[in-house]
Amino acid sequence: MEKTLTKKDLADLLAEAGLELNKTQAAEAVNVMLDAFTNTLKDGGTVDMFGFGKFTVTERAARSGINPATREKIEIAATKAVKFKSAKALKDALQ
Repeated sequence: MEKTLTKKDLADLLAEAGLELNKTQAAEAVNVMLDAFTNTLKDGGTVDMFGFGKFTVTERAARSGINPATREKIEIAATKAVKFKSAKALKDALQ
């Protein structure tokens, strides 16, 4: 069975964890954490969560491609993407 963990689920887990947070405060805590991750990555930093994994930003170079509908050559602009490398503890937990 496939389960998806959402921001709301994370907030609910925080509220139920005995940290004396209500659901609104827990949701705000999740938002603050995700904003910190986003801002760190935007500034070229790394988000390293010991035992879980590391998020980094990689640069994809501009390249040429082909439009599959028209077979015309097109230029694909350079982009940035988030890369995740899981920690050994996470890999071991999945075994």
